[in-house]
Amino acid sequence: MAAQETWTILKILAWTKEFLLSKGVVNARLEAEWLLSAVTGLDRVGLYLQYDKPLNTSELAAYRAMVARRAKREPLQHILGSQEFSGLDYEVTADVLIPRHDTELLVSEAVARHSDARSVLDLGTGSGCVAVSLQKLLPNAVVTATDISDAALAIARRNAARHDTSIEFLPGFLLDPVAGRQFDLIVSNPPYIRTADIASLDQEVRDYDPHTALDGGSDGLNIYRSLIPSSVEYLNQGGWLLVEIGIGQADDVLQMFRQGGRYLKPIVARDPSGIERVVGAQLKENV
Repeated sequence: MAAQETWTILKILAWTKEFLLSKGVVNARLEAEWLLSAVTGLDRVGLYLQYDKPLNTSELAAYRAMVARRAKREPLQHILGSQEFSGLDYEVTADVLIPRHDTELLVSEAVARHSDARSVLDLGTGSGCVAVSLQKLLPNAVVTATDISDAALAIARRNAARHDTSIEFLPGFLLDPVAGRQFDLIVSNPPYIRTADIASLDQEVRDYDPHTALDGGSDGLNIYRSLIPSSVEYLNQGGWLLVEIGIGQADDVLQMFRQGGRYLKPIVARDPSGIERVVGAQLKENV
């Protein structure tokens, strides 16, 4: 992409599409449009209404830098600095897992299972997308969120403020920061990738998502083994624990809920692709 050439919007979109395709970017044309929209301030419709408009020097320099980053397979969300989740836009950086639409099922199941929850705990909050979504959908609930990463909590706090929600963010590992407290609803999207599988993940995940948010141990189930039995002491009577899971993990996680006899019959929820994505159960009442 020579800087001295005259690069109109249409010309540069066509060039970028071919260039990104050659680098393995599947949705190259769409991503070229998003990047150019970020640089020019035009939406995608506006780009085509002004297709013969040349980019100025500063726009071209900024766009070239973005395209170079994407060609190295840096996630588009990191370059743009945001990702949509459940209808809201969230700041994302390399310090947090990029919100996935799969995780929206965790939010909808939590609301469906305990719509009158007054106290909610989100474990490993990352960007804060689950905590913020639950605060929006359960406005009468007090929402608390924990994360072991101070950098992630800083982003989560900014996202909470951005969407006018009041959430208690606490640093620490899973339940440790809320010792002695109880909640109506506990949710978590923990790391569940097997350690040996991380090297074979897509480059954009393997090289850019924080490994602490991915690595679930030798079989991907480390967090569930401790979280499911431990949560019993942190749930109010009739409270719910719901967790996101990886592909093929439902049977093992269901068995963990059944062990000990403290939960009622667990449920499994499937995502729009039919994949078992969320497992949860309600705490039994004391008798």
